[in-house]
Parts: sequence; C-alpha cells; structure tokens
Amino acid sequence: MNMGTKVTLRKKKISNGRESLYLDFYPAINNPATGKPTRREFLKSYIFTKPKTPIEKNHNAETLKIAESIRQKWENILNKPEIYTEFEKKQLHIKEQGEKCFVEYFRELTKKRKGSNSGNWTSALYYLETFTNGSIKFSELNEKFFNDFKDYLLTAKSHRSDKTNLSINSAASYFLKIKAALRQAYTDGLLQTDLNAKIQPIKSKETRREHLTIEELNKLVKTPCSNDILKRAALFSALTGLRFSDIQKMVWGEIEYIKGQGYFLNFRQKKTQGVETLPISEQAFNLLGERRGENEKVFAGLIYSTCTNEQLSKWIKEAGITKKITFHCFRHTFATLQLTEGTDIYTVSKMLGHRDIKTTQIYAKVVDEAKREAANKIKLDID
Repeated sequence: MNMGTKVTLRKKKISNGRESLYLDFYPAINNPATGKPTRREFLKSYIFTKPKTPIEKNHNAETLKIAESIRQKWENILNKPEIYTEFEKKQLHIKEQGEKCFVEYFRELTKKRKGSNSGNWTSALYYLETFTNGSIKFSELNEKFFNDFKDYLLTAKSHRSDKTNLSINSAASYFLKIKAALRQAYTDGLLQTDLNAKIQPIKSKETRREHLTIEELNKLVKTPCSNDILKRAALFSALTGLRFSDIQKMVWGEIEYIKGQGYFLNFRQKKTQGVETLPISEQAFNLLGERRGENEKVFAGLIYSTCTNEQLSKWIKEAGITKKITFHCFRHTFATLQLTEGTDIYTVSKMLGHRDIKTTQIYAKVVDEAKREAANKIKLDID
C-alpha cells in the first residue's frame, strides 16, 4: 500500500464546451486491473466549462460533489486505511474481483482436471476463448452473454473438423463445464450473484445406447477373435460393467478373494476418481488369465487403437451380429441385462459407479422399450 499519496481532482477539456474529470495520483499507484503504475483514473463524468443554464449549473455542482467524494475515498484508502469503512473496503474488493478475467479463471480450472473428463474442459475452453477473443471480465458477465454463448455453441463448427457442426450433446456437455465454473466462481467470491442458477443448460439429445442380448453374448463367446486379450476384456466388461479405461489400467494387486464371499476388485475409477469395491463373478475372474505380480497389469497389451477397433468389428461381424458395437457397448450390455433380470436400479447404479442415479435411468428406458417390443410380439387372431 502506498503511503503519503496525494490525490487531486483535475479536469481535461473535451468536445462541446465540456471538461472530463479525472483523479491525479502522486506518486503513481498500481492499477488494480493491470498491476502497472498509473497516475490517472478517469471518472467517466464531465462538467460544463461555462454553464449557461440553471440545469447546467446544477449538473456541475452535483457532479463535482460526487467526484470529490470519490477523491476523498481514494485518499482515505491510500493514506488513512483505518478510517476507510468496511463497506467501502468491500466495494473496492468487489470492483477488483470484477476486473479479473473469466477466461483465465476457466483456464486455471481446466488445468486441474484429470482423467477423461479433462478433454471436455479443454474443448469448452477452446470455444470460450474463440467466442470472447480470449478475454472477458467477471464484471461483464450476465445472462445475455451466456445465452448468446449457448447460441454460438449450437451453431459452431467442430474444432476437430470445420466441415461438421458441433453436436448438440457436445455443446450441452461443454456448456455444463461453463456452468460448473460459474458455480465455483460464486463460491470463490468472484461473482456477487449465483449466475449459474439463473442460466438454463443446453438440453441434450437422448442417444440410443446399443447393447447385446444374452444370446448375442454367447455367440461372441463361441466366436474366435484375432486378439484374445481384447475378447477377454470385452466379455469381462459385459460381466462387470467396467469401462475400457478401468480395465486397461487394472493390476493384479487390485484383485482380492475373500473366503465365503468370492472375488472383489478394489480400484479407483479413472473417469470419476471415485474409489470402488466391486464384487465380480467367478466367470469374470476366470477371464483374467494366470495371476502375475501385484503391480503387473491384468490385461497387459490391451490398447485403444484403430487396429483394435477393426479387430473388434471383425469379431462382432463373424459372430453374425449386425449391430454397431463399440467396446463401451459391453458396459451398456451389463447395465441393460442386470435391469432386465430384475436387479434394482440403485444396485446397478452403484455397480456402474454412477454418481447420479439419473444416469442409470437411461438404461431403465431401454429395458422398458424392450418389454414393450416383447409384449407386442404375442398376437392372437382376434377379429
């Protein structure tokens, strides 16, 4: 804090017989927004050089009174901090926070994200930077800005290919990251109102979650695959509901056998970072192969690549299955079959590691559709 700073109210001639008012600091002080030394702060107000009417004279008097009050406040905080009121300190703090850059704040939050979710934060940052040209102050944020940003996302080109538009679900996901940042900014005191609560998310488009029937799974069991590790990992996913990323990083030290209870997998989810203890069936355990060192990967050699995807597609096709199946569909299969067989949705949600049961309810809709299709298959010759 500068001590002994002189603050003087000065005038500068501008157009139409007016004078702009500004404060002159001596010696210079650090600008709260830029951190650089400055001698001037324009008050964005003016007076008439030669007031001719009562209205102009009254305007001058009121404007000078306000300007003097601002000058006095500056002099108080710079030279007499003990008489600067708590309200005035709070107002100055709010002003300083408002000068900070929201894009830079979002960038710092993105750096802290880990796992597969970090990719969505990085993409959201890309579109935010493009929309704002890399900078917007917290004080400039409002509902209109974010509604305009929503419209931008819904019409923006994909940054991976400028020939296709960003999908609705991607736009919805990226905007949720923006809302999360606003929620955190409000918690951190950078926003004075809960702006996140005032802004509606982008409604995502429900996508079909392809899955396999038990008959199709058994076809795959009997069909050879050129990549045995891939085959065992896929079937393991169908029996446990684990994601590819969690299967890929699984080590033998995470597998535990408890007498009288069976096999368990103790692990941390790569996507959510949640710690899980997952019971696994004996069939699932038998897919793991010969046990090796505690720190060795169970599915050593399992990688995600174009070649792996081609091997998976060939295996599916040779089993006589025409559905478009990806590795993640085996996780969908686990969830759908569990619900079909009567496992309650709360248990399935816990086994999948979902934080919100609403995510699991998507599978319940798939089961309901299957039940409807099954009900319609029985038709009698009734007139």
